[in-house]
Amino acid sequence: MTSFDSLWESILDVGREPATGGYRRFAWSSADLTLREWFTAEAQGRGMTVEEDRNGNMWAWWMPAGWSGDPRGAFVTGSHLDSVPDGGAFDGPLGVVSAFQAVDIVRARGVAPVIPIAVVAFTDEEGARFGVACVGSQLSTGALTADRALALRDNDGTTLADALRDAGRRPEQLGPDDTLTDRVGVYVELHVEQGRALADLGRPLAVASSIWPHGRWHLTFGGEANHAGTTRLVDRRDPMLPFASAVHAARIEAARHASVATFGKVRVSPNGANAIPSRVDAWLDARAADEATLAAVVEAIRHAAAQYASDGHVSLDFDAESITPIVEFPDAPRLRLQAALSRFGEVPVLPTAAGHDAGILSAKVPTAMLFVRNPTGVSHSPEEYAEIADCRTGAEALADVMADWVSR
Repeated sequence: MTSFDSLWESILDVGREPATGGYRRFAWSSADLTLREWFTAEAQGRGMTVEEDRNGNMWAWWMPAGWSGDPRGAFVTGSHLDSVPDGGAFDGPLGVVSAFQAVDIVRARGVAPVIPIAVVAFTDEEGARFGVACVGSQLSTGALTADRALALRDNDGTTLADALRDAGRRPEQLGPDDTLTDRVGVYVELHVEQGRALADLGRPLAVASSIWPHGRWHLTFGGEANHAGTTRLVDRRDPMLPFASAVHAARIEAARHASVATFGKVRVSPNGANAIPSRVDAWLDARAADEATLAAVVEAIRHAAAQYASDGHVSLDFDAESITPIVEFPDAPRLRLQAALSRFGEVPVLPTAAGHDAGILSAKVPTAMLFVRNPTGVSHSPEEYAEIADCRTGAEALADVMADWVSR
């Protein structure tokens, strides 16, 4: 049986930036394609059948002895392999590596599954390249249309359709997966905790209760390019000033509503040091404990941004790119996870403000999540971390859940 440590180390160099120590594993990039090859090799090395579905999601199937026909009611586990810009090593890949390790552990125990098992790696979960998160799972569930997905563009102007063609895929195949509800009996996603609740509780594992509602909004401030030295302040239509004021307003409104709001991506045109910008494109990420609060904080930010734009004589477009409602993970899978993990003692139940493929799939199939302790609480950063001992514990826990689910 391959050790967790060697399996984990086998992907640590893929897509890593030497200058930052972070990862740039963007959808359909060379790093992403290398990880797809790694996934295929690991699956085939275990005698699992590999499939890339119509939306680019990778599936590795372990079928029970004597099973005939297509997979039905499978126990599915995994996560994603892509990253945010200069992201950490654990967000996503830990779930895929742990899934393969859990398969090894279950086999070593001599468990003979009576239902299919699948390891899955969903494509473009982070949305770092094309701006929309969970593209693979959203396409599969029908939450994102193929037409909209194919028209998405990266910072270089490349559409998702072109990126797929460049990678040897067929963009015309994108669309809902009509077999999803038949093939997936439950989806259990293991993920590094994106926070430090487990460190504060002194526990290595938790199961998820819910995912906060969240979304991304694209703000476009349109002004007038002009000379930075010769244009009087009173004659300027500078979109940078209302944008900066909107960033400050977002922080104030998030605090007032006990939520979070972040401007983490901005594009300035024409981006010259001695030129007043003609346009600022900025992306707002907002999250809250409930949907009413999320709507309130976003509306307050929109109102403030509109007022600042009006005062600065610039235009404002405020468009929702994606909005994900609250996800309450169903009681039955969560309680079964807790029961299967009894040997680990008390397993806390925690909400998360981070989005996941499990949250998208929950609209179609039963889902649950398992978190592994992050002692720093840092995520989406090269400083993201989990102790290797806790990672091994997570893989063992996932194996316990897998064995319980497939031995019924």
